[in-house]
Amino acid sequence: MALSGGFMEKAKPYFAMIALQFGYAGMNVLTKVSLNGGMSHYVLVVYRHAFATVAIAPFALILERKVRPKMTWSIFFQIFVLALLGPVIDQNFYYVGLKYTGPTFACAMSNILPAMTFVMAVIFRMEKIELKKVRCQAKIFGTVVTVAGAMLMTLYKGPLMHLAWTRHSQAGGGGEAPAVVDPTGKEWFLGSLFVIIATLAWASLFILQTHTIKQYTAQLSLTTLICFVGTIQAVVVTFVMERRPSVWTIGFDMNLLAAAYAGIVTSSIAYYVQGLVIKKTGPVFASAFSPLMMIIVAVMGSFILSEKIYLGAVLGAVVIVVGLYAVLWGKHKETQEKEATPLPVATNGHGATNTEMIGAAGARNDRDATGPTRPASNGRGGGSASAV
Repeated sequence: MALSGGFMEKAKPYFAMIALQFGYAGMNVLTKVSLNGGMSHYVLVVYRHAFATVAIAPFALILERKVRPKMTWSIFFQIFVLALLGPVIDQNFYYVGLKYTGPTFACAMSNILPAMTFVMAVIFRMEKIELKKVRCQAKIFGTVVTVAGAMLMTLYKGPLMHLAWTRHSQAGGGGEAPAVVDPTGKEWFLGSLFVIIATLAWASLFILQTHTIKQYTAQLSLTTLICFVGTIQAVVVTFVMERRPSVWTIGFDMNLLAAAYAGIVTSSIAYYVQGLVIKKTGPVFASAFSPLMMIIVAVMGSFILSEKIYLGAVLGAVVIVVGLYAVLWGKHKETQEKEATPLPVATNGHGATNTEMIGAAGARNDRDATGPTRPASNGRGGGSASAV
């Protein structure tokens, strides 16, 4: 029984991350169906983050009522920018890219997030380049390979891949029309560009959030505020971009399911579960599962949506995954080096070792090595930017 209990305890993070990938995959497929059904992506962003706000707010109010920092104009401005980068820019551009390409393509392209965040961290001097160290070389190599994979997916479409389980549905002329329309070359390029812009916005959010969370340490409250302010911003954007009142109409249909699922499951539950996993195993472990979601989406999309998968997307996805794991390996080695570095022994002035000071320094170093314990989830399962 003890061995069984120990195995289950060690296996919990694996089960949790695998379940999360299925949750993220379901969001991508449901969103694609909703967008193809005519729902405005602007409205979907509004409803999604409204659901997320309602789902997270009670936990923030109850669990952080005694530890919530005082709000200042500086913090509010940072939250305003975070909401603009995440709920508004990232989600809208991602949804348009998803509509123009497909769930599998969009998920694969999202794996460039860690590499993109690494580049931005270097630009803002949050990451040091030490070319003589193998871990740094691995992160640079992974970044270059990831960019090459993204360019391959964008510029090369290639022939249609005939999957074994979809040949019958593609050959048959009867039945329902497929939910996914074959994108043109222009739509393929624009969709790729929009997903890249969305990922850049999300990487920017992680960079800013790293700074904000040091000043506003109540993480649940921070996420609630980002979702709430993002909802208001998304409403304003929707009123500007959508002049038809009918776009706001939503019933008990796929549109409601897509918005509620994305808001509650991938922006709330997934956020909490991923936070627990990152706290226990670190961000590199959590990021390593993102390619699994791409495979799940490919299978679900081809079954449910009759999604067409092209050789360029497959080759580009493989290249991106190679680059992703190179970046993650480099970060893993960096974390190991930080943990292995001996801390200086401080004394209390009488020659005695102050173990309390050493313990506190070690805890601080652990937090710095892993970044924010619970980064706000973008709800699409992209590699955690905390990994870089």
